[in-house]
Amino acid sequence: MNIDSIQNGVVIDHIKAGQGMKLYHLLKLDETELSVAIIRNVTSGKMGKKDIIKIDADIPLNLDIVAYVDPGATVNIIRSGELVEKRQMELPEILTDVLYCKNPRCITSTEQELHHVFKLEDREKKVYRCLYCETKAGG
Repeated sequence: MNIDSIQNGVVIDHIKAGQGMKLYHLLKLDETELSVAIIRNVTSGKMGKKDIIKIDADIPLNLDIVAYVDPGATVNIIRSGELVEKRQMELPEILTDVLYCKNPRCITSTEQELHHVFKLEDREKKVYRCLYCETKAGG
């Protein structure tokens, strides 16, 4: 398999095997015309197997989505063929419009313009609670 290096773009690396497609859809990369490579189940010395996403464009990404799906992932920014920035992800304290409240009585169910905001409750179990009604999500 041969996947060319990118000159300007983003490489999301060290994604837990099997999570690459989930990230692809949550980041809405399927809705763009960008050149994107998803490499699944790559052999990794540290992880056994991992996924990688290469985006051949320098675009803004919601890194909270990446951090929520896989806090162990890394995001590499490439410019002129060189690595200019490497970010290690960790679970964000607040998630906005990443999770959606399932409580039908929550104000976010009736107020369509209201953002879905969740606060991290338990880092170990990856549990978030709705900021408005405290309904639990994740875990």
